Amino acid sequence: MQIAPETMHRIAALFKGFDDPTRIHILSLLIEGERCVGEIADTMNLTQSAVSHQLRILKAMKLIKYRRDGKNLFYSLADDHVLCILQTGLDYININP
Repeated sequence: MQIAPETMHRIAALFKGFDDPTRIHILSLLIEGERCVGEIADTMNLTQSAVSHQLRILKAMKLIKYRRDGKNLFYSLADDHVLCILQTGLDYININP
Protein backbone atom coordinates (compact mmCIF):
# COMPACT_ATOMS: atom_id res chain seq x y z
CA MET A 1 0.00 0.00 0.00
CA GLN A 2 1.36 3.37 -0.95
CA ILE A 3 0.36 6.38 1.11
CA ALA A 4 0.83 9.89 -0.21
CA PRO A 5 3.09 12.12 1.93
CA GLU A 6 0.25 14.54 2.73
CA THR A 7 -1.90 11.63 3.88
CA MET A 8 0.95 10.34 6.07
CA HIS A 9 1.07 13.70 7.84
CA ARG A 10 -2.69 13.66 8.36
CA ILE A 11 -2.57 10.15 9.83
CA ALA A 12 0.28 11.15 12.15
CA ALA A 13 -1.71 14.20 13.27
CA LEU A 14 -4.76 12.01 13.91
CA PHE A 15 -2.81 9.73 16.22
CA LYS A 16 -1.43 12.71 18.15
CA GLY A 17 -4.99 13.12 19.42
CA PHE A 18 -4.62 9.77 21.15
CA ASP A 19 -1.19 10.41 22.71
CA ASP A 20 -2.41 11.53 26.14
CA PRO A 21 -4.10 9.37 28.79
CA THR A 22 -6.39 12.25 29.76
CA ARG A 23 -7.70 12.49 26.20
CA ILE A 24 -8.19 8.73 26.05
CA HIS A 25 -10.16 8.94 29.31
CA ILE A 26 -12.35 11.71 27.89
CA LEU A 27 -12.98 9.71 24.72
CA SER A 28 -13.87 6.65 26.78
CA LEU A 29 -16.44 8.71 28.69
CA LEU A 30 -17.91 9.98 25.43
CA ILE A 31 -18.39 6.42 24.20
CA GLU A 32 -21.24 6.24 26.71
CA GLY A 33 -22.88 9.34 25.22
CA GLU A 34 -22.61 13.09 25.11
CA ARG A 35 -21.46 15.02 28.14
CA CYS A 36 -20.86 18.62 29.13
CA VAL A 37 -17.52 19.92 30.39
CA GLY A 38 -18.70 19.97 34.00
CA GLU A 39 -19.75 16.31 33.91
CA ILE A 40 -16.43 15.28 32.41
CA ALA A 41 -14.47 17.37 34.91
CA ASP A 42 -16.41 15.96 37.88
CA THR A 43 -16.02 12.37 36.69
CA MET A 44 -12.29 12.79 36.13
CA ASN A 45 -11.69 14.97 39.19
CA LEU A 46 -10.13 17.69 37.02
CA THR A 47 -10.82 21.39 36.64
CA GLN A 48 -13.15 22.52 33.88
CA SER A 49 -10.25 24.51 32.47
CA ALA A 50 -8.07 21.39 32.18
CA VAL A 51 -10.88 19.45 30.52
CA SER A 52 -11.68 22.33 28.15
CA HIS A 53 -8.04 22.41 27.06
CA GLN A 54 -8.13 18.71 26.18
CA LEU A 55 -11.51 19.07 24.46
CA ARG A 56 -10.08 21.84 22.26
CA ILE A 57 -7.31 19.49 21.14
CA LEU A 58 -9.75 16.64 20.47
CA LYS A 59 -12.03 18.99 18.55
CA ALA A 60 -9.11 20.33 16.47
CA MET A 61 -8.24 16.72 15.62
CA LYS A 62 -11.88 16.18 14.60
CA LEU A 63 -12.22 13.32 17.08
CA ILE A 64 -15.17 14.94 18.87
CA LYS A 65 -18.02 17.25 18.00
CA TYR A 66 -20.31 19.40 20.09
CA ARG A 67 -23.77 20.86 20.16
CA ARG A 68 -24.90 23.95 21.99
CA ASP A 69 -27.92 23.99 24.28
CA GLY A 70 -28.27 27.51 25.63
CA LYS A 71 -24.99 28.32 27.35
CA ASN A 72 -23.95 24.67 27.63
CA LEU A 73 -21.85 22.71 25.15
CA PHE A 74 -22.37 18.97 24.95
CA TYR A 75 -19.55 16.89 23.50
CA SER A 76 -19.70 13.52 21.78
CA LEU A 77 -17.51 11.34 19.58
CA ALA A 78 -17.24 12.68 16.04
CA ASP A 79 -18.41 9.36 14.58
CA ASP A 80 -18.11 5.60 14.91
CA HIS A 81 -14.60 5.62 13.45
CA VAL A 82 -13.29 7.07 16.72
CA LEU A 83 -14.88 4.21 18.63
CA CYS A 84 -13.30 1.73 16.17
CA ILE A 85 -9.85 3.27 16.67
CA LEU A 86 -10.21 3.04 20.45
CA GLN A 87 -11.50 -0.53 20.26
CA THR A 88 -8.69 -1.56 17.91
CA GLY A 89 -6.13 -0.05 20.28
CA LEU A 90 -7.69 -1.87 23.22
CA ASP A 91 -7.79 -5.16 21.31
CA TYR A 92 -4.13 -4.74 20.32
CA ILE A 93 -3.04 -4.01 23.91
CA ASN A 94 -4.99 -7.01 25.21
CA ILE A 95 -3.29 -9.46 22.85
CA ASN A 96 0.16 -7.86 23.21
CA PRO A 97 0.56 -7.16 26.94
